[in-house]
Amino acid sequence: MPKKKKNTQSRSGFSAYLRKPAVQFGLLALVALIVYLIASSAGGGTASTLARDINVDKAYEMYKGGTFLLDVRTQEEWDEYHVPNATLIPLDQLPNRLSEVLKDKEIVVICRSGNRSQEGRDILLNAGYTATSVTGGIKEWYAKGYDIEGAPAQ
Repeated sequence: MPKKKKNTQSRSGFSAYLRKPAVQFGLLALVALIVYLIASSAGGGTASTLARDINVDKAYEMYKGGTFLLDVRTQEEWDEYHVPNATLIPLDQLPNRLSEVLKDKEIVVICRSGNRSQEGRDILLNAGYTATSVTGGIKEWYAKGYDIEGAPAQ
């Protein structure tokens, strides 16, 4: 039986083109770009343009513009002082009261100092809302002289 002759010719055409390092790098960059674009658009709409945390000045500006302001402090803290026209839903009740939060608006979440508002923001984000939290909380809001009903205990 005759032996088959091995093809010792170098590859040509498209497969040779794909073996070039510059082409491989270009393809890798293209795949990375596509993955980035898919990941950045996954939040949908404005979710990708709203920062996770904002300062009190930006929060006040958004509040004056009509943004939904959600206070996640306790009822007792709210009774002491709060931002006019804000909505109170204590953090521990938020998962069960999501239907009270407008889903088609940006939401600014505020608490006393900024810690609970981050938790509230994350609950909202995980439920598909567009939300941010206020660093410094209502304590800094009050210190800046922004609109308040009531006054903190001295």
